[in-house]
Amino acid sequence: MFYWDGDPIALTLGPIALRWYGIFFAVGFVIGYFIMQYMFKKRSYDTNDLDRLLLFIFVGTVIGARLGHCLIYEPDFYLSHPLEILKIWHGGLASHGGTVGVLLAIFLYFKIYKPPYSFFTLADMLCVPIALVCTLIRLGNFMNSEILGLPTNADFGVVFLRLGEDFPRYPAQLMEAASYFVTFLILGVVYFCIKRRPQGLIFALLFFLIYGARFFIEPFKVEQADYSTHTVFTVGQLLSIPFALGGLILVIFLLKKGKWENY
Repeated sequence: MFYWDGDPIALTLGPIALRWYGIFFAVGFVIGYFIMQYMFKKRSYDTNDLDRLLLFIFVGTVIGARLGHCLIYEPDFYLSHPLEILKIWHGGLASHGGTVGVLLAIFLYFKIYKPPYSFFTLADMLCVPIALVCTLIRLGNFMNSEILGLPTNADFGVVFLRLGEDFPRYPAQLMEAASYFVTFLILGVVYFCIKRRPQGLIFALLFFLIYGARFFIEPFKVEQADYSTHTVFTVGQLLSIPFALGGLILVIFLLKKGKWENY
């Protein structure tokens, strides 16, 4: 059993409080930028495109994740108080919405700038650092003592003292962080070590691995939605199924009929 009483605030500068969640989020984007820069240079792409691309992805992630949380997990409250949606500093981001936001951001990026590479080529590169960003975000959730697991008697349970609790919970945040980090390693190996593969394979694997892991971890978490699905599945599981299944179908399709390239 592990007792956790970490302070979510890393540093205070006058009225400004710098939270660990924000630090992990920012560090993920910075590391992802350098990974992408390395990938672009290896392919002789213009690295100046990355500044625009990063802005699109950052905005898409934040807007998508915020709207996803408000409209999926607490729709009654936020539809009754729409201005509260803008108060992102109060917390509340959903990865499913963030995923849709990123996809729309990339679509707009291609629509506006028409880069000299395909969607799948860019997506395969992006998905490697994205898995790392997902890992760091869940570590930020752990620092915030949020996205909690259900109570457990298991030896690896965590007692969140900051919440005033005296009983252990499943470390759901760390379980997800570990699965996402393994996904990051797998995607990195596929990208850098497998020299012949179909375009889009890494993109498809990300969806299958990330949301497949979410499907199996969700039952160990406290339900985040303020309503019930009235099924054996949680809201998080139902949201994860189409992403995971879509990723699996795309993997099979690409392996059979995809455009294979040497990298």
